[in-house]
Amino acid sequence: MLTFRNSNNSALLNSKLYDETTFYEDFIADLDKAKSDVLIESPFMTTRRVSMLLPTLIKLKKKCVNITINTRDPEEGDSLRLDCHKALSLLLHEGVHVIFTESLHRKVAIIDDSKLWEGSLNILSQNKSREIMRRTKSEAMCKQMLKAIDVKDQF
Repeated sequence: MLTFRNSNNSALLNSKLYDETTFYEDFIADLDKAKSDVLIESPFMTTRRVSMLLPTLIKLKKKCVNITINTRDPEEGDSLRLDCHKALSLLLHEGVHVIFTESLHRKVAIIDDSKLWEGSLNILSQNKSREIMRRTKSEAMCKQMLKAIDVKDQF
């Protein structure tokens, strides 16, 4: 089990909760400020949501920010398989690094190893569902999450 030390309690207490109506504005603002690395874990992708985020991701690529998307292989999907393939093509065309994790269900984003977004919202596919995401600014909690999800070496 991974635990966090008392020094991280204040970061968690100063975190902020978002829902599906408030998430994207502040998430994109965080992306816009990224300087080195962005990791997004989203089990599902749709062309609608990827297309919305793509202009921001393209700007980051031009700033030489490393972007990694961890998602499910489109072949794991059912009704969204074709749309997921289209979304994947959009990302790959722009040079975004995409990795696949079987049975992925985590919804996480880590920006510059200092801003952690975690919750229930599928960042690359959210549409009509009611969701929640927590934003925490903490290098220690980002490090803890990276250790827990074990994908840092795939950046």
